Amino acid sequence: MYAFDYHRPQTLRQAVNLIGRTEDSKVLAGGQTLIPTLKARLANPANLIDLGAVPELRAITQKGKSIVIGAMVRHAEVAESPLVKSAIPALADLAHLIGDPHVRNRGTIGGSVANNDPAADYPAACLAMNATIITTKRKIPVDQYFQGMFTTALEEGELISAVSFPIPSRAAYAKFRNPASRYALVGVFVAVKSGETRVAVTGASNGGVYRWTEAEAALKPRFSLAPIERLAKPPSTNMNSDIHASADYRAHLVYVMTKRAVAKALGR
Repeated sequence: MYAFDYHRPQTLRQAVNLIGRTEDSKVLAGGQTLIPTLKARLANPANLIDLGAVPELRAITQKGKSIVIGAMVRHAEVAESPLVKSAIPALADLAHLIGDPHVRNRGTIGGSVANNDPAADYPAACLAMNATIITTKRKIPVDQYFQGMFTTALEEGELISAVSFPIPSRAAYAKFRNPASRYALVGVFVAVKSGETRVAVTGASNGGVYRWTEAEAALKPRFSLAPIERLAKPPSTNMNSDIHASADYRAHLVYVMTKRAVAKALGR
């Protein structure tokens, strides 16, 4: 690592003020991406601002018909939360599938959503459930938030404080994991609320998380397996291709994982 000044604010206001008055700063949430980057000397910030002592960012609450999860809530806490398990069991299931116990007990939902890794799990849940990303400046509708691989609508100095998930009537997540990293080679989150079905795909596209609109249209008249089984697999044109899976294989996995997610949402 390179040398840096370490800051540990005790409140969200202190964190925002620190970001505003320090130059070349990085924010530390769970550290699952940032710490390895620092150790490999791929980043050289002058200041590191650790959010681990900010209590406002650690709550899981229900507000009306939405579950609001603070940015510093860890994956393991989402997976084990009685409130999440009761209201959105698919989200608890997704959190349980992230990484390994070490990652789940260190990584945070805010860090994952802010980083927007193209193979991360939470972006699919956010997009499928039409979540709202709550920041220190505003509330961002999810359809405006994710803007491509590792790219979001966050502005300089803007921090995620929470993510608000409307409670769906049906939801499920199906994931084909890389056996080493446990990242999604392909993950598909399906959610239904107020008659609208949304299908979000992670791990597959070179543009990052996206909605498979053809599958959504097929499921609109009736939420069942039959429309998906009749659907052609998506084109492989914009799919990732690497040592783990070819573009064509990922396109096939999108189709298969969508079928599995729909079946899971139907209780099969």
